[in-house]
Amino acid sequence: MSVLAALGTIAVAAVVVLQVLRTGGLPDPLAHGDFSSRVLDIAVLVFREGLECILVVAAVTANMIGVRQAYQRPVAAGAAGALGATLITWFVAVGIIRSLSDNVSALHLQAATGLIAIVVLLIVMNWFFHKVYWTGWISMHSRRRTQVLRETSTARVWWGLALLGFSSVYREGFEVVLFLQTYRLRLGTAPVMYGVTAGLALTAVVGVLTFVAHRRLPYRRMLVLTGVMLGMVMLVMVGEQAQEMQLANWLPTTPIATLARVIPEWMQLWFAVFPTAETLIAQALAAGLVVGSYYLAREQQERTPVAG
Repeated sequence: MSVLAALGTIAVAAVVVLQVLRTGGLPDPLAHGDFSSRVLDIAVLVFREGLECILVVAAVTANMIGVRQAYQRPVAAGAAGALGATLITWFVAVGIIRSLSDNVSALHLQAATGLIAIVVLLIVMNWFFHKVYWTGWISMHSRRRTQVLRETSTARVWWGLALLGFSSVYREGFEVVLFLQTYRLRLGTAPVMYGVTAGLALTAVVGVLTFVAHRRLPYRRMLVLTGVMLGMVMLVMVGEQAQEMQLANWLPTTPIATLARVIPEWMQLWFAVFPTAETLIAQALAAGLVVGSYYLAREQQERTPVAG
């Protein structure tokens, strides 16, 4: 993992050096800022959800070795079917939003879809929810796998494993589809596809290392790292959502003149830090909810007696 981090740092440094040599100066943070930053946000979210899919599928296929290795095929088929179902869900969501756009103004529609995206992202970032997720959702899949493998009918076993693979992936795919609609309305389809492609590419690398190369990766550290990155995405989303609600007159706008002179324009583009009381309060509340859920989950873990 340290080698990968070092290679990533070298790659970033090389890009900066090439930019200096080509243009004679450092990159302009305002150049294509909104496009680049949002593509990065989308890639982070897709990779985070993809990483969770890999962990669930890895839990389902953990004991499928030796004579049971063939059982990995229906799980993989179910996961592939979930990817197809996610793509269909994307087109269904796009169609529903387009039908709504005939009767609802663009600003109101963006504000409404943005609220849905914020709810999805807050659930993804909720540490207490994830404690329930890891102890409930994954263990449920493991128990279900054990029950399926006890079936005497080969067809029932294969269908049951395929459904496990499907549910392991589609749950995350459905969340991503809902989340991406607000970006599609704001930026268009192309930037969303760039971000999704980047996130899926990273997910594919981890998937290959996990299932093909059988490498033991530091998943916990990766989840923490992507969680921190996703926390930044959440704050950006909340800031932009609050601003969109102000533009749609869903929220009042209270400018803070002192901050307006301090906050540079590139911070507003990249991090959605706007000099208004409503946007800053919304971001503070979202951060407080995530941090509070983390301490609530940790407190519950400390109170739960250790078995044995």
